[in-house]
Amino acid sequence: MSILAIGLSHRTAPVAMLERVSVTGDALVKLLHDVQQDISVAETMVVSTCNRVEIYVAVDRFHAAVTSLSDLLSVHSGVPGDELRPHLYVHYEDQAVEHLFSMVCGLDSMVVGEGQILGQVRRALKLAQKHGTVGASLNELVQSALRVGKRAHTDTGIDQAGASLVSAGLALAGELPGRRALVVGAGSMSSLAATTLARAGVTDIVVANRTFDRGLRLAQSVGGRAVEFAAVPRELAAADLVITCIGAGRHVITPDMLSREAFLLDLALPHDIDPDVRTVPGITLVDLETIQESGIGSHEDDAVQAVRELVTRELTAFLDAGRASRVTPTVVALRGKAAGVVEAELGRLLMRMPDLDRKTRDEVTQTVQRVVDKLLHEPTVRVKQLATSPGGDHYAEALRELFDLDPKMPRAVREVEL
Repeated sequence: MSILAIGLSHRTAPVAMLERVSVTGDALVKLLHDVQQDISVAETMVVSTCNRVEIYVAVDRFHAAVTSLSDLLSVHSGVPGDELRPHLYVHYEDQAVEHLFSMVCGLDSMVVGEGQILGQVRRALKLAQKHGTVGASLNELVQSALRVGKRAHTDTGIDQAGASLVSAGLALAGELPGRRALVVGAGSMSSLAATTLARAGVTDIVVANRTFDRGLRLAQSVGGRAVEFAAVPRELAAADLVITCIGAGRHVITPDMLSREAFLLDLALPHDIDPDVRTVPGITLVDLETIQESGIGSHEDDAVQAVRELVTRELTAFLDAGRASRVTPTVVALRGKAAGVVEAELGRLLMRMPDLDRKTRDEVTQTVQRVVDKLLHEPTVRVKQLATSPGGDHYAEALRELFDLDPKMPRAVREVEL
């Protein structure tokens, strides 16, 4: 099985296109299952965030999978294939692994170094696990990527290399202390927004969420107050700073709901705020396009370079381990065949010499086994070492050809593969 990643991101598509392709909730689950039903796909996971929509699959046929996944994205988004395909990128095998490692570290984010992607990929994996669409290959890959991402954020200064999307957006709002803020939503991004506001000195924070209890917990954590979601229009009349992070698929704030000067920050995809609010006097709307155009947090520094070096090291280690593991069935098959020969020849010897005492039999058996082990030690060690070099799979193929091995037959090999 090989790893294939196909998708689009803020680097290849305008935010408006990402908004059309973005999938959440039941639509995300349906896409997950539809991809899994494809004949060329063995495992799948879908990452859908405000910056990207990516499908990761374990496949045995590259071209067939690329075509079918592109078609599925088109069908699920309603975007015609000829309009969607120019924005898609495809990563395969080593490149797919490198892309995932870099993405989880925040190197591929709109705001370099932002940490939200770690949680987003973790949730994508859990969703795929819940619906049974991932197996050993994707589990191992994504868990490794998450470990690399965690190291990047704990061992380097990548978190300071670029502000979070919240901080980047609020950097355009001017002075924050003394302003009344309304946070719409209570998810991870809303929690980050409320926390950022509190740390910046905003003391009047209101949280509106569809589930009141969840909104209440967030409000209490920042010393604010919670209101029912239906109270959003009323609270807009008193707020001069509004942050929305729902992505419900419809506009929750429209021009007719605004009656006073305010700064609005829409971090959702699809957008929570109708872009036409910009026509309302005194209203400033900052959304993902605005942040993208501002270039905040997009610079390179020593921390970014340190993370790139970390990704390179971890990528090499992961790929080497994978290549080495692929020769294991061949090594097991070789040792299994040798064990069969030893057993058969010892059986014939002992049948011809039935009068041998137990001690002598054991000594003969151990001597023959030691000879075989010593003869096999060097080639099995070397084939594992050579497997990590370019074209390493050819050494295992040569071993199978020389010894006429079928690595899929022995029971021990099947257990290793499972």
